Amino acid sequence: MPREIQESRHRGIRYLLLALGWLSVVLGVIGIFVPVLPTTPFLLLAAACFVRSSKRFYIWLVTHPRLGPWIRDYLDGQGIPLKGKVYALSLMWASIALSCYLVPLPWARAFMLTSAALVSLYILKQKTLPNP
Repeated sequence: MPREIQESRHRGIRYLLLALGWLSVVLGVIGIFVPVLPTTPFLLLAAACFVRSSKRFYIWLVTHPRLGPWIRDYLDGQGIPLKGKVYALSLMWASIALSCYLVPLPWARAFMLTSAALVSLYILKQKTLPNP
């Protein structure tokens, strides 16, 4: 957890961040059950929104018994489980391959492949959590 949670001073921004945070939590929970929808990125986005909008919701999210572990290890710099890395990379490359097959535009394919390569490098560079 960050040492200092600094909420936005502007009420409209706080409400916008709260709405985006809760939408991200909902999508993250759906992602637990739907294989092509990622969980951790949405929960990380929710944490980022809550840290600027609501100390109470931020603490609730990172200490939640079911949702907290998805983001705590990442936020603490401990890394990503090997199973998570394999799962994320496999699903991402399968969906990118299908998208490249379905989208005939060369510039769109180049963008998707470049994005997938960069995300893959980022995931691979993260520490791998040891098996319990």
